Amino acid sequence: MVNLHSHTTRLGVLDIGSNTIHMLIVDAAPGARPDPEASTKTTVRLMQYLKDDGSIRKAGIEAILEAVDEGMRLAEEYEITQLLAMATSAIREAPNGNKVLRKIEERIGQGVTVLSGTDEARLTFLAARRWYGWDAGRLLMLDIGGGSLEVAMGSDEEPTVALSAPAGAGRVTKEFLPEGTATAAQLDEARRQVRRILEPMVEAFPKSKHPNHAVGTSKTFRSLARLAGAVLRQPGREDTLVMTREQLEDWIPRLAAIEPDQRVALPGITPERTLQIVGGGIVADEIMKALDIREIEICPWALREGAILRWLDQFGRTRLGF
Repeated sequence: MVNLHSHTTRLGVLDIGSNTIHMLIVDAAPGARPDPEASTKTTVRLMQYLKDDGSIRKAGIEAILEAVDEGMRLAEEYEITQLLAMATSAIREAPNGNKVLRKIEERIGQGVTVLSGTDEARLTFLAARRWYGWDAGRLLMLDIGGGSLEVAMGSDEEPTVALSAPAGAGRVTKEFLPEGTATAAQLDEARRQVRRILEPMVEAFPKSKHPNHAVGTSKTFRSLARLAGAVLRQPGREDTLVMTREQLEDWIPRLAAIEPDQRVALPGITPERTLQIVGGGIVADEIMKALDIREIEICPWALREGAILRWLDQFGRTRLGF
């Protein structure tokens, strides 16, 4: 009998996102659950460093490089044998993104895979599918990042629809809710703007097919569900968070009335999410409404797990294979 677990690779996954930069260390083996050995996360909130043309200011580049260095220190400590490095929407879209990538690549000594919004949606969907398995049927995955929203749906491991829109929690906050708090009229206007941004995504979404199971995979969804949702306890399974649109809509105006620095006292609202949680809530509510989703379950796995699973599927390949 072959012991697949003898083919273990100590993998470092560097995820350069719009909100946080994350290094995850995993002993990855085909067929094994990709649980982290260690991780480190730096909140950068790249949206606050963007110039009017979308390029990243010098202070933002420095913050990114410091966070990358911290991640690489952990990778060295754990003596990784393989590094997967990927960057998402803010770097992808910045006019000076290539310059920033070159600086990162110099630091880490290898290339960085720049994921398109569709790539992000496909990888995150793969993670959700593996988490819930085949009995979830037609699965809908929603993921709210700092810069973009990803949506994917399908009955297999490869989604039949994978879409991205520039409606991340950080971006929406910066553009439409810069003060952090908002009146009812300001919330209505922010919602109108979010609907406008989501329109092409909603138009492209197949109307005839409704999911059997809808899940949210990001920290924004988890924070909102811890605040507004409920814990579902199932015998023999991990506890899971479930949130209805009704619960979410009840909380958004209440959250908007609380000063951002006071929100940290609420369950689930971590310091790095205090400012943009209202923007994230509006995006969550508007996409759920547009796709006629009344309830979502929070999936613990997301983009990083998807990248690990994809790498394992193509075992031995050094790139993510797009």
